[in-house]
Amino acid sequence: MTERQPLLLQSDASDYEGSRGSAARPVRSSPPNNTLVNVHSEDSLAVHAAASGSGDDEIGSTDKSSYNPTHHRDLEHPTSNFDTLVHLLKGNIGTGILAMPDAFKNAGLYVGLFGTMIMGAICTHCMHMLVNCSHELCRRFQQPSLDFSEVAYCSFESGPLGLRRYSMLARRIVTTFLFITQIGFCCVYFLFVALNIKDVMDHYYKMPVQIYLLIMLGPMILLNLVRNLKYLTPVSLVAALLTVAGLAITFSYMLVDLPDVHTVKPVATWATLPLYFGTAIYAFEGIGVVLPLENNMRTPEDFGGTTGVLNTGMVIVACLYTAVGFFGYLKYGDHVEGSITLNLPQGDTLSQLVRISMAVAIFLSYTLQFYVPVNIVEPFVRSHFDTTRAKDLSATVLRVVLVTFTFLLATCIPNLGSIISLVGAVSSSALALIAPPIIEVITFYNVGYGRFNWMLWKDVLILIFGLGGFVFGTWASLAQILNDRTH
Repeated sequence: MTERQPLLLQSDASDYEGSRGSAARPVRSSPPNNTLVNVHSEDSLAVHAAASGSGDDEIGSTDKSSYNPTHHRDLEHPTSNFDTLVHLLKGNIGTGILAMPDAFKNAGLYVGLFGTMIMGAICTHCMHMLVNCSHELCRRFQQPSLDFSEVAYCSFESGPLGLRRYSMLARRIVTTFLFITQIGFCCVYFLFVALNIKDVMDHYYKMPVQIYLLIMLGPMILLNLVRNLKYLTPVSLVAALLTVAGLAITFSYMLVDLPDVHTVKPVATWATLPLYFGTAIYAFEGIGVVLPLENNMRTPEDFGGTTGVLNTGMVIVACLYTAVGFFGYLKYGDHVEGSITLNLPQGDTLSQLVRISMAVAIFLSYTLQFYVPVNIVEPFVRSHFDTTRAKDLSATVLRVVLVTFTFLLATCIPNLGSIISLVGAVSSSALALIAPPIIEVITFYNVGYGRFNWMLWKDVLILIFGLGGFVFGTWASLAQILNDRTH
């Protein structure tokens, strides 16, 4: 139903209203049915942080080491292992899987094949790192659960003394990248829908993609004025069913009359590899859903481990991504588009139905993606008004402005492959590859990094890999966007 979003719960109201009062706020790591894990306020985190900061010895004290956060979670509707696996798959599989053949085009058939598996392994390890840091920090601060931004905050708050002043900055940086990521997803969704509708209509009447974007703007604004998530549940179900049907039919087209592997490039040029990185990390960036899912499991100890829910789900995701990328690129070669649906036969009725069904599915899913950035910014906007009527009006205006903003971005960058690569390189790499190693290094500063400091060296290598992809991926994506606009 949703695509690698932080499960609609990354509201950061405490960043703006935490200083205005000490009212408790719910933990934002809830499942899609809005189950609350427990209630704790930012003030409580600050109190525990102050206690932790009184001495490094206290951090490793007996009472804190014996605290088990999973025993203190008050779950109204805990999820089973199977439910968690399904949510994990839905959180990772979306428009990114349709862009994998384009990623393989930028890497080459065999580089894409092995690179995607390696990328999946690294991203999965980073998810494990984040979960382990969350457990460690929950014990230190005696909290039942923490979300992504709270883990960043608590790691700095209990880390080296010189870094503790930056704990709130770390929290806001993670929140900002979550906002950028979700806004980027919304732009991709907007453009994906417009391009697929255009591809269908071009068979009858040709118009620029900007016209289709403009036609979509009104209905998209109206749909996103819905504030209650329970009204979106049927919408999500329809979107999920359409996505499954569209992917199944797309596979049936890809696997027919496959050419020989020698008809495509085994290795691409160095110049296009950063574009591959951006698209691949965009597709794998499901790290935002990991903590909410683990926090709301009936048996959270089954989430990690060699055969745990996380590894099982990510192996399935990696295999699907690799299969779509490999066979899609092999089938269409260098003519592959930013979405594999755009390569399906134009005059074929079944392929037209696939485009329409995927366009409708992504159109309906936009609202769920949009819920996250709205919940991050809306508390800040509402805090500037006094009356309830003014607060509600400002929230409505904010929704209209943000939807229009994603429309303008999609209009300015009408190349689907470029915008996916840019979103992946900028925000997805920051959340999936840069933040976890930094958080782990700071979290275990007082505990140790293992024999020969293996944890430190491993985190440094992942950090260098993430920073390299961030810099070169962003540069290559922007260069491609500017090059497309000048031609």
